[in-house]
Amino acid sequence: MSNVSIIGCQWGDEGKGKIVDWLSLRANLVVRFQGGHNAGHTIVLNKKVFKLSLLPSGIIRKKISIIGNGVVIDPWALINEIKNIEKQGLKVTPELLKISSKASLILPYHKQLDEIRENTKKLNKIGTTGRGIGPAYEDKVGRRSIRVCDLFDKNSQKIQLKAALAHHNIILKGLGKKSVSSSKIEKMLDEVAKILKPYVSNTMDIIVKANKRKKNILFEGAQGTMLDVDHGTYPYVTSSNTVASQSATGSGNGPSIVSYVLGITKAYTTRVGNGPFPTEQNNETGKLLGKIGNEFGVVTGRKRRCGWFDAVMVGYAIKLSGVSGVALTKLDVLDTFEKIKICIGYKLNGKTITYVPETSAQLEKLQPIYKTMKGWNTPTQKCGSYRKLPANAKKYIKEIEKLIDCPVTLISTSPDRKDTILIKDPFK
Repeated sequence: MSNVSIIGCQWGDEGKGKIVDWLSLRANLVVRFQGGHNAGHTIVLNKKVFKLSLLPSGIIRKKISIIGNGVVIDPWALINEIKNIEKQGLKVTPELLKISSKASLILPYHKQLDEIRENTKKLNKIGTTGRGIGPAYEDKVGRRSIRVCDLFDKNSQKIQLKAALAHHNIILKGLGKKSVSSSKIEKMLDEVAKILKPYVSNTMDIIVKANKRKKNILFEGAQGTMLDVDHGTYPYVTSSNTVASQSATGSGNGPSIVSYVLGITKAYTTRVGNGPFPTEQNNETGKLLGKIGNEFGVVTGRKRRCGWFDAVMVGYAIKLSGVSGVALTKLDVLDTFEKIKICIGYKLNGKTITYVPETSAQLEKLQPIYKTMKGWNTPTQKCGSYRKLPANAKKYIKEIEKLIDCPVTLISTSPDRKDTILIKDPFK
């Protein structure tokens, strides 16, 4: 028995969806532990493309799929996602999907505030999706959040809604916007409560019991380490913790629940939204990486910024989450490059450093120091095993392992599930 936590080692979009889908065949439960519907996972199964935002990736494999207490849920987005998946032929039953009663809700006023902030020139734009995730997490830590359990307890709902609107209506009034009506929100909540009630459970108990029965549990995160609210490129980060320790907190368990941490990283680097990106290539190289890698956001369709692999940043992410092994994705995107660069350090104010600075002001000043390696100019997609990979591709992988001080245990060479090279099974 082994419980695996999957986390992103960059700024998200590392291909976690495919890896979770691939590993879910070995899992009994798949648990989503943080984030909202600002993250997207694309899964290709039998030539069908499934795009998920809130639903755990295991749902496609008909595994018990849990949305944990660490997630913020837009109930309308979730209902629509369930409908869309069902249109593709997959029935999402209460036996398959379990929603934590302790998860906080994203409500219309959260989205409204998010959009106002992103569209106000005087404010520092973070580059959010404008879907209300940040304001919902603010309400959670401000103790005015309406949680899933409040959908079914009218007294608790009224108390929480009163506190939330007392806060939000003052802000909206100051911005010259119309106040939110509590009766309107209550009516909306009554409607979604009827739909979601069959899926709501004490998910902590489900996970604890499964663990005692020695079932394999897969913990699935959203975004990546460099978007972690504590440890990422602050303030250009998401609103939750994206590191491996959150898989326990965000699912209602102790840290010993996780026995293996699989870090996902692309063979190059991408980022969506604003913020520092030391190895970004604002040139033909960046355009080519984006074109070959089809680098557009699953949720918003936004074009991703592209650059070379940053070993300093990935090494930092590995330390933060205690990563046991790395899944290297999109190796095939580099198949046609004559020369490939790896960032091995930075120049900051004339000095060489090999760590990630704390402030965004310092991060913006970083000048990457590169090691250049020869490309392999051979398709990797159908290799099937590590042994069959081109010699220079293996040299590239070995160099990454050395620089990040962590073994590459899985390699992905296309979006297709079958193009996956397993070196070490995290469930064994």
